[in-house]
Amino acid sequence: MSDLKAHADLLRELHHGEMLVLPNAWDEPSAELVVEMGFPVVATSSAAVAETLGHRDGESAPWQEMFAAAARIAAAVPVPVTVDAEAGYGLAPDEFVARLLEAGATGCNLEDTDHRAGGLVDAAAQADRLAGVRAAADAAGVPIVLNARIDVFLPSSGVPEQDRLDEAVRRGRLYRDAGADCVYPIGGSTCHNLTRLIAEVQAPVNGNTTDSLDLDALRSLGVARVSYGPRFYRGGFAGMRGALEKLAR
Repeated sequence: MSDLKAHADLLRELHHGEMLVLPNAWDEPSAELVVEMGFPVVATSSAAVAETLGHRDGESAPWQEMFAAAARIAAAVPVPVTVDAEAGYGLAPDEFVARLLEAGATGCNLEDTDHRAGGLVDAAAQADRLAGVRAAADAAGVPIVLNARIDVFLPSSGVPEQDRLDEAVRRGRLYRDAGADCVYPIGGSTCHNLTRLIAEVQAPVNGNTTDSLDLDALRSLGVARVSYGPRFYRGGFAGMRGALEKLAR
């Protein structure tokens, strides 16, 4: 537990200095490569992990398999591991925290998509869930780092486009007050959106690179954390496809 607490403290600290860059991994070799290249934290991608296990993203994979994969990754690297835990797999906060720590992880993403009913979880209910996870982590003695994903910018959210930024700010504030360490407006990485979220939520914000926003641009905006999801995993398949096309010819 002392090692896990040290990893959690380090992970939280890294959200408040130089921008934290997280190339997401999906298995032991990819996690080891991330560390070998000098990155101080390994983050998992739920989509990539689920697909390597033969499932689709979106909580289609059994949670036992997802946590087992996270445990293998955490055992393979000496740095903090933060897990993309989707919406938490329906686990109660105390059980969720126990499974996370059992896997050797000290951070997680928790998203507000409702994978069962569709759309988004009610913002107040999601804030209550985050507060429950925070309380369970504190009780366990390991202050895990909560990255609260805000899914309003995804088409599946059902939120009208003109209302998405206001709703993202509202949810970001609720999640921050509930104990989230960082908020992640996935699909909303534009200069305008990120500038307002950083100013009005007043918490570390997770962004993504886009065609118009590279790492330097995100850093200049004040983004605290950048992640890549399944981008590198799928890039490997693109490389394989190109090689196979040449071979087939």
